[in-house]
Amino acid sequence: MKSEVGLWIDHRKAVIVTIVQPEDGTRRLQANLEKQVRFSEGPSREVLANDRRDYRLFNHINSYYDGVIECIRNAEFIQIFGPGEAMVELEKRLKHEQLGGCTIATEAMDKMSDRQIEAKVWQHFLSFK
Repeated sequence: MKSEVGLWIDHRKAVIVTIVQPEDGTRRLQANLEKQVRFSEGPSREVLANDRRDYRLFNHINSYYDGVIECIRNAEFIQIFGPGEAMVELEKRLKHEQLGGCTIATEAMDKMSDRQIEAKVWQHFLSFK
């Protein structure tokens, strides 16, 4: 059975809308990024602290993307939209993972409510039927 997935993503959350009968549904994943930590120790320690923070952020983002990919792994058609870099980063990860020849479409989009995201995904995939 063909499955279609649309998702709005930024670095803080992903809203995933799956269209496959009878299991249609919407999921929401939170990135749970930690608040910025401030160090007040001198410049050399500040550089080291920034490197550690960047490393933790990089690992956290990768883990977040892994969770999103796990939710959409079996989709044949994937529509990705959202603001900023997260959309582009996820698209690159999907292409790198070579997910069984799925078709990927992207579109830049500002913030949206979950209901708006759901409506956009349904509208996108119904226009192809």
